[in-house]
Amino acid sequence: MISKTMVSIVLLVLFLLTTTSHGNLQDFATCMTLHSTSIVHSQGFPSYTYLLQAAEQNPRWLNSTSLLKPSFIVTPKTQNEIKLVILCSKKHGLQVRVKSGGHDYEGLSFLCKTPFVILDLVDFRSISINLEDETAWIQAGVTIGEFYYNIAKKSDILGFPSGLCPSVGVGGLFSGGGIGTMMRKYGLSADNIIDAYLVDANGRILDRETMGEDVFWAIRGGGGASFGVITAWKVKLVRVPPLITVFTIHKSLDQEGVKLVHKWQYLASKLPENLFIRVLIQQIDGPDSQGNAKPVELLFNSLFLGSKPDLVSIMNKSFPELGLKTEDCTEMSWIKSVLYFTGYEKGEPLEVLLDRKTQYKSNFKGKSDFVVEPIPESVFQGISERFLHQKLAFMILDPLGGKMDEICESEIPFPHRKGNLYNIQYIVKWDSNDMLASKQPLYWMQRLYKYMEPYVSKSPRTAYINYRDLDLGINQQGNYSSYRQALTWGTKYFKGNFPRLVRAKHQIDPSDFFTNEQSIPSLFC
Repeated sequence: MISKTMVSIVLLVLFLLTTTSHGNLQDFATCMTLHSTSIVHSQGFPSYTYLLQAAEQNPRWLNSTSLLKPSFIVTPKTQNEIKLVILCSKKHGLQVRVKSGGHDYEGLSFLCKTPFVILDLVDFRSISINLEDETAWIQAGVTIGEFYYNIAKKSDILGFPSGLCPSVGVGGLFSGGGIGTMMRKYGLSADNIIDAYLVDANGRILDRETMGEDVFWAIRGGGGASFGVITAWKVKLVRVPPLITVFTIHKSLDQEGVKLVHKWQYLASKLPENLFIRVLIQQIDGPDSQGNAKPVELLFNSLFLGSKPDLVSIMNKSFPELGLKTEDCTEMSWIKSVLYFTGYEKGEPLEVLLDRKTQYKSNFKGKSDFVVEPIPESVFQGISERFLHQKLAFMILDPLGGKMDEICESEIPFPHRKGNLYNIQYIVKWDSNDMLASKQPLYWMQRLYKYMEPYVSKSPRTAYINYRDLDLGINQQGNYSSYRQALTWGTKYFKGNFPRLVRAKHQIDPSDFFTNEQSIPSLFC
């Protein structure tokens, strides 16, 4: 028997698709409240302020004067309600920005230049794990910490290769790729996606079969927000040993440290695929009022899918200069290693992974690079000198190789495969949220990025979409994406995969309803 609610939804969809697009904000609110149980949060209400602040993981954008705040925040509970948000927005001339965890580096999930609605997936939190076929369905509002926690509660031999920040939402994380500590063994998060649900610009609810292979290819690494609203992912879980081994070796980026990180470049991508050793260069206690600063820190941070003795044996043969000893290593479960890499104190309960709040929320600017040839020692000396002049700055060097070398660069939109040694993420942070306080760290970041230009990938100088960087270029032609403008930044993120992304966009959203400063354009735009 068809319910009255379903009849109402069908009639509303037909009305919205066959009438002209006029109206105002009140019309949108009426459109939603008359035909949906979704909560529409309006400006001036406490719930609106709470949800907006929860969405803004980078407080840098809180005082933005050039971008608008959302007219409404809608928290749907069903895919049919998402359909109504899309259709009511189209009817009344509003853009839609989709928020999963709110971690877009440039705030594109909660800011816009034209009147818009945030579609907040905070209530899309279902996780269904099938131990028999080792798969899982995860709704797009789930955080990666919640997903990890649920896997661990069901199995001690299954895991998933993905990111390190537990408050990041899987909706955006997976759609951009998903770098993590197990990628050398199992690839990216996106490499392990086997199905998805998506609501398109016409309100159709599609799965892999009905969206077609071109669109399914595009949303796994091409940034899902360009193509529709991803509501859920189906992923293949991976096997992990009951015990894995971790270590962190602390050094300074002095003459000895420079030699170590220089040597690391030659071997990190060639080590056994079950061994991941990343490098962190960080300044967390910058110059005082007299200009004195502590030495720049250098950390070698590792996960090994195996035992402590095996790890020490590999390190003694491959990287004896690091001087790793058995007592430097700790064996633990995979899920405990998630807490370890996140920075939680030893003994913290697994339930900390369920906290959707970012551990260390601060104003920041991020950029990224891929390195294809080892960087000279002198460059790391220059990096050390530059870090001495900044209060809070990081460079994170994540090794590639292993499984990443085996996957063709066109398998999914993420093209940074064989031939890339490692990825660099640059981050600078500051405390005070005002234009004056941000000027110095932003200028410092620009100079560091320029300094690195001769030593990283070229033609194009590539970048990682999940470390979004609007400095690479933006779409500026009215409310729509221009192919020529998008080509500037699109080839840096996606290289030769960009034209296929454009074709997929044209197939699923030819009118370019889902658009932002770095959205994939349609062929007609």
